[in-house]
Amino acid sequence: MSDRTALRLRIRGRVQGVGYRYAMASEAEARGLTGWVRNRRDGSVEAMVAGEAGAVEALRAWATRGPPGSAVSSVDAEPGEGSFERFEIAPTA
Repeated sequence: MSDRTALRLRIRGRVQGVGYRYAMASEAEARGLTGWVRNRRDGSVEAMVAGEAGAVEALRAWATRGPPGSAVSSVDAEPGEGSFERFEIAPTA
């Protein structure tokens, strides 16, 4: 049985208007993860990521770099919860 976990991530820096959410969704799907990603009105990006612990950690590490054009200044991670069918791009909150 795999070790499953969930993390809530808050990514700050130049992360809106650079395709960050779409790139993260692609990276999450490639790793077999579920959850969601959304822009926040304060200019950050927030994500809930669930799945195999190693894959969740790999996505957290990717989040510190982001896609080309982004400039990540920080990634805060805290334990998350929830069960999701797939990885989605959620509405801005």
